[in-house]
Amino acid sequence: MKNNLPYRPILHLRKSNLEKVLDGLGIVLFGAAIIFLIINWHRIPDHVPIHFKASGEADRFGSKVELVVLPIIGLFIFVLMSLLEKAPHMHNYPVRINESNVERFYLHSRKLLNIVKNVCLWMFSYLIIQIGRVSLGELHSLSIGFVPVFLFILFGTIGIGLYKQTKIK
Repeated sequence: MKNNLPYRPILHLRKSNLEKVLDGLGIVLFGAAIIFLIINWHRIPDHVPIHFKASGEADRFGSKVELVVLPIIGLFIFVLMSLLEKAPHMHNYPVRINESNVERFYLHSRKLLNIVKNVCLWMFSYLIIQIGRVSLGELHSLSIGFVPVFLFILFGTIGIGLYKQTKIK
């Protein structure tokens, strides 16, 4: 019986310096956002803005305990994507992956996943701090440009990554 499974060896590849720097920056920013939340917890009112319109104005309010959800989701995404980074053989690849290019595909896929993971972590860090500042009355609304800028960076990164993947021979 012929094995029709794609070529996917398990390789142990070191993280690049870029991946290490991005992880470090992501952890520092996320940690700073959590510290900001902890330090200001006693000042944050019991009811805080939880959801915002496209214009950046709050349109739903909830308990300040709901602010804890953002760090939990951010941490979950960070841990899950970090685990996926360690298993590039489980990522999705084109049929043309073979013994001569497998390392390049793995490194590229892992780097793309690392960048997306850290962009998401930076977004959660920004949201934690900004929602905290809106709750404290330091800001009246979230920046109207946040969502378009975040989506541009996220999908731009993915688009460039997919384009570069087509160049792997």
